Amino acid sequence: MIKRINIKTLQMSAAFFAGVFLVSSPAFAAAGGNDFSKISGNIIQSIQDLPGLLTGLSYMFGILLGVLGILKIKDHVENPQQTALKDGAIRLAAGGGLFALPIIFESMLATIGVGGPTRAAVAAKVDFIVN
Repeated sequence: MIKRINIKTLQMSAAFFAGVFLVSSPAFAAAGGNDFSKISGNIIQSIQDLPGLLTGLSYMFGILLGVLGILKIKDHVENPQQTALKDGAIRLAAGGGLFALPIIFESMLATIGVGGPTRAAVAAKVDFIVN
């Protein structure tokens, strides 16, 4: 028996593979060869914007959890038997922690210091020859 593939599954599969090819092709094209130093440099260049992304996600989820915590506390005020107060308090505390995380991380880096920029290890040359 042949299983029929619906349109939604086909579209999701096509979108997934298009995303994989879209993301992976610049990394391979930018490598310019099979040199390990170039590949490691491309990896480091690709993840340079990761701290900014994590900061934005932390702020966004912190605000989201804060709003959800306020809504849970509102539900508790309207019906104390149905919703416990701790549910709203936990969401507010987690949201506050996520919202404060980038500020705390930045102050830790300023206090301890990072000792200068981190660079990729440079190998003289590594070639992968495929016949």
